[in-house]
Amino acid sequence: MDLLDTILNAMDAPPANNEQQKTLIKKQRELMERMQNKQKEELLRFRKYVDERMGRFAKDDRQYIEFQPLDKVHRSVIHEIAENGGFIAMSFGREDVDRHSVVYKKEHAPGEDEVTARRNGDGWNPEIAKEYAERRRERLAQEQSDKEASTSEASANCTSSSTAGDPDSSEVKPTTNYKAKYAHLIGESAALQAARKTETNQSYGFVPSKNKKDMRSIEQTLADIQAKKRLRLAQQQELEQEQQAPEATSTSTGDP
Repeated sequence: MDLLDTILNAMDAPPANNEQQKTLIKKQRELMERMQNKQKEELLRFRKYVDERMGRFAKDDRQYIEFQPLDKVHRSVIHEIAENGGFIAMSFGREDVDRHSVVYKKEHAPGEDEVTARRNGDGWNPEIAKEYAERRRERLAQEQSDKEASTSEASANCTSSSTAGDPDSSEVKPTTNYKAKYAHLIGESAALQAARKTETNQSYGFVPSKNKKDMRSIEQTLADIQAKKRLRLAQQQELEQEQQAPEATSTSTGDP
């Protein structure tokens, strides 16, 4: 402890804050608290504004209402109040540019065309709705046409395949003779031997599944296992007796 006390006493004490630094730190803390309180008050006012606006929206015949572009915190307030009020809230646009929230009544939920248009930044009005409906009809017609074309092509391929497999159809003959092409490698006579038809060996690899099943009962299986154990034990005993017999003979021969 004496050595530790000596070291601690020899160390310099941390520099003390003067009155000016203390005052500066205090002002910064107070400024931070005022900013936080101001933000809380602003959020409370915004929450009250959104709540009142959605209350009016619930009573009129509008299908949706739009809010101005806002940051993520304010949009989260809109989504929270909309969810609590039984509405549908969605956000569209680019972050920090024009991202805004749109609140719908559940009985007037947005369709696919409206969601696509708002995500593309086109907004939504009767003219845009008509334009996107026309695009959707053209897209569906194109998809139907492509589907019919692929179906007809597949049926044509099936028809040609069945015609090729029909023995009554005309025989397709090759235009070249492979024997003449590879005669310099396999010769004229070897080609006929090499082209002989290969056949499966019927006596190899074809075992009926019923022959692979163990038809024994549980009792018979246990009895066979016990018999194998007894046979193994008897063989070990015989082997030990054969090893002990020469040792006994050598011992009796060595006695005076």
